[in-house]
Amino acid sequence: MIGAGVLPFVIAGCGVRDSESAQVAGGQGLLEDHGFAGAGASEIIDQLEALPVVERPQDLIASVTATSLQLQDDAGREVELPLQSDQFYLSVAPFVESTHECTFHSLTTCRGELRTREVTVKVIDSSSGEVLEEGTRTTRDNGFLGLWLPRGIAAELTATLDELTGSASISTQSEDDLTCLTSLQLA
Repeated sequence: MIGAGVLPFVIAGCGVRDSESAQVAGGQGLLEDHGFAGAGASEIIDQLEALPVVERPQDLIASVTATSLQLQDDAGREVELPLQSDQFYLSVAPFVESTHECTFHSLTTCRGELRTREVTVKVIDSSSGEVLEEGTRTTRDNGFLGLWLPRGIAAELTATLDELTGSASISTQSEDDLTCLTSLQLA
């Protein structure tokens, strides 16, 4: 598990609540120093995911749990920013040959096998059959693609790359639900 134990408040694997106000322990300076002053959790997640790996901050650990974005820098400053109550962030690293175990996605350290690859994704709500996401996505430089999903659902996620396809059951119902899906093998 990459980054496990680094933050005292839960990072497992590669680590929010109703409003986007920060629970700060010396963290306002952390947000300002990293260019995140005034940004909410979803904005920071999207900004970090969009960065090429070589541009991601080496002095920052940024992890996404089912309810928050948790940040800690080398100076020991910490910030926890809640996710909106109706949103769930799932970062998916489809793979063909190699993967790693992960529970909570680390925006700064997690790496997947398939970097900058076009993948067709479909997410279907298991209870209603409603298609929640569908289309072609390009994995980021870190090999992951991010999905903002509704909270409180169980669904089936299918990913296709060329002639390879894989599926996985996902959930956004519990605070323990994973935000880092690294078990989606394409075969």
